[in-house]
Parts: sequence; C-alpha cells; structure tokens
Amino acid sequence: MASSLVVPVIDVQSDNFKELWPAMVVAIKTSSFVALDTELSGLGNRKSLLAESIEDRYKAICHAARSRSILSLGIACYKKLNDKAAETYLVQVYNLTLLCSEEYIIEPQSVQFLVQHGFDFNKQYAHGIPYCKGNNKEGSDNRGVHIRALFTELLRARKPLVLHNGLIDMAFLYQSFYAHLPERLGTFTADLSEMFPAGIYDTKYVTEFELRLPASYLEYAYKKCKLDNSRSLTSGKTGPHVHIEFCQYTGHMSTYVDYKECLAVVSPKGRTDICECFSAFGWCRNGSQCPLSHDTNQIVLQDEKVKEDKRKKRKRHREKKKGGGQESEASFAPEKKICHMEVDQEETADDTNMKTIEDNVESTRDAGREELNDLSTGTEAQKKIETGTHRAGFDAFMTGYIFAHSCILIKKDVVEAVAHDEQTRLPTCLNKVYLSGKATPLNVVKSTFSKSSKAHVQKMEMVWGRRM
Repeated sequence: MASSLVVPVIDVQSDNFKELWPAMVVAIKTSSFVALDTELSGLGNRKSLLAESIEDRYKAICHAARSRSILSLGIACYKKLNDKAAETYLVQVYNLTLLCSEEYIIEPQSVQFLVQHGFDFNKQYAHGIPYCKGNNKEGSDNRGVHIRALFTELLRARKPLVLHNGLIDMAFLYQSFYAHLPERLGTFTADLSEMFPAGIYDTKYVTEFELRLPASYLEYAYKKCKLDNSRSLTSGKTGPHVHIEFCQYTGHMSTYVDYKECLAVVSPKGRTDICECFSAFGWCRNGSQCPLSHDTNQIVLQDEKVKEDKRKKRKRHREKKKGGGQESEASFAPEKKICHMEVDQEETADDTNMKTIEDNVESTRDAGREELNDLSTGTEAQKKIETGTHRAGFDAFMTGYIFAHSCILIKKDVVEAVAHDEQTRLPTCLNKVYLSGKATPLNVVKSTFSKSSKAHVQKMEMVWGRRM
C-alpha cells in the first residue's frame, strides 16, 4: 500500500517574511509549475455563487472578493529534477498568514469552519502579513518586500498555475494582489490569459472530466492519486511514477517549519459505517459531531471495493449469458445508492471554504455507495476527519501532487512530441476552469469580443516594462 509522507510546510508571517523572501522568489522562478490555494473570510450569498448564468455567478464572486479577504495563501513550488528518475520533483511549500489592512467582512460560519480545522486567528491578527486590495495605491507593486510584489514575481516567472476548483481563488487573488476586478467575465478571462501565458490548470476539472474519479474533492483526489502512484511503483510496472523530494531544513530555518504527516492508506479490520454525505461530497453539515466516519482513506478503499464488485458482477453476468444460463433477479439487484443529493444551500452555509462549497452541490458520476462491512479504522480517533489539516499550504501541495500524477496518466494518450512539452503536458485541460453544476468548463481565453481591462494593461506595462 501507499507509504506515509511527511510534508514540510514553511510558515510565513510578518516577522519572517523579509527573511524568507529570497528563498520564495527563487523557488517560484526555478519551479516547473506553481500550485496555489487560499483560505477566505467568507463567500457571501451561496445561491448567487451557483446561479444558472455564469455572468451572474461572476458578479457574485466579484462582490465577495471586494468585500471579503484572503486570510492565508498556500504556495507549492514543484521543480522537476532532470538528473533524477523521471517525474521526480523537488517541492517547497509555503503557508503565508495574511491580514488585509482595509475593512472586510468575516462571516461567523467561516470563523467556525476554520477554527475547527486548526486556523489560528490570534496568530493572524498578531503576525499576519499586511496588504491592500484593489489597484496599486502607492506605485510600489514593482518593488519592496510585500505580498503584492510577490504576486508580481509570480507573474514574471511565467509558470503554469495550478489550482483546485479555482475560479473563486483566481478572483480573490486578482482583487487582493493585482487590481480591481473588471465588471465583465470576458474581460476577466482575457486578463488572466495574459497574466499566466504558460496556462492555468484546474485539478477539479482534471479529476472530474479526465481521470473521472468517483469523487473529486481535494483530499479524496489527492489520496486516490497518491495510492495509485504508490501501487504502480511497488508493483514494478514500467513507466514513470511521481517521486517527491523536499529540502532539508536545519538550524534557524527549522523553527519555521510545520511538518504535516499524510498517513499511508491501509486496509483496516472490523466494521465502520461511513458518512455517505461526506464520502460523496467531502462535507457533512454535522461536522465533527457526526457519528459516522469521515476518514478519506477508508472512503477511497470503499470506492475501490464498490468498483471491483461491479466489475465481478458484470463478468458473472457475461459468463451466464455465454453459457445460456439466466442470472436470478436477486443476484443482479441494483445496489444501495445515494440519490443525487438535494442540498439546501441555506443549511450548508457553514461550509465557507471554496473546496467545500462547490462540493455541496455537485453531482458525482457514481453516486452509488455500498456500506463497506470489512473495512474499518479500528479506533474512534481514526474514524473522524483529522483536525488541523485544512491549511492553505498543505492544500496547495495536494493540488500540485494531483496535477503531477495526472500528467503521467494523461500523457499516455498524447503524442510523444506533445507529451515532452512542459507547457502543454495536459493539453486537454489547459485553461479550463471547473464550474459547479455545468457540463462544460470556463475557458480562460481572450476572445475577439473581449478587451483587456485598463487596469490590467497598466499593470502589465509595469510587470514587463513594456506595452502588451
């Protein structure tokens, strides 16, 4: 089975930001791709964020980004090591605690959700890195040591940007560190296409439409990809596998590092009832009070058992037909299923993180779940979702890992010439952003009918020192 993985996450705050600045800039500039994740102070009206009209959704997102703030930013820099085994990456992960210098709304539900997952608001208000939103107010985005200047360095690096369910993340990043959001969605996507010329990748779209996993919320997708990669490696299969290496932090630097252990996925003994809502969507309105298991390791194993049982059932059915026999109705009865869940948006307002909000309403391709009788964690502690694990830095690492693993799987179906082009490793997913409840993604392109915003044009002149 998959081996455990200990991920070092560097905590960046106002008192060590200047010291860590050179290392962060180098990590971004030398990376093969950069994965980002955010923690937000709220999202506003949930129903508006899921409006049928994409333009209406964008307006709701703009309102949220202008009135709320980014509380923390996760950056995971993946650098491919060409002198090592194929698909070996040196990964540096940073968790930046931020504090908006302007007034902003913070929703009680957001506070509750983040505190339950280990977010330290005392640390944020005492040591958060200050920043101002909207257009550049002092003409200093091009110089100095501050978060907006770091975002400018990210743009200058021209690296592929990877997010998970990233539309809201991108809007908040734009409003917080770049400029006022344009009024029209077409202008926004036109700006993004020029800001990130190496492309934007959404691992939510990748797992839903390319890998077609049973579920696609972040933690599930990461653990499924990690398990599959480890199995492929230990089975001796030919072909590349993802190998992860980390820097060794010693001395004074080690005081800034928070180590996150991702335990191996193992087949436990006994019986445990899994929370079907959490299993399908990655959330549960009962939270830590739910008496059922929220263990994603166990959920991944359950889905694999369901898939294998279906495969065996289809095989028996084919053999019966070949032999001229008839399978009894009872032996081929439909499995226990969850219907496509009707989720009350008012009741799910406590789930304020984007990765959770969008999973509240999405339909899974395989909503059928069977109760797993022979898999259990064995202890009550393991039956609950881990507390303190929901951090922007580690979420960014998981997002990057999913992308790296997906590149291996999908490149098998891509011609060799394209597969070796780092900028187009997932050509079918390039600049496609997942939209909840929609069969097609948002394409991040500059159309012939959309112009770049004036603020963006001015910003690009500053970033590149020339007119676009």
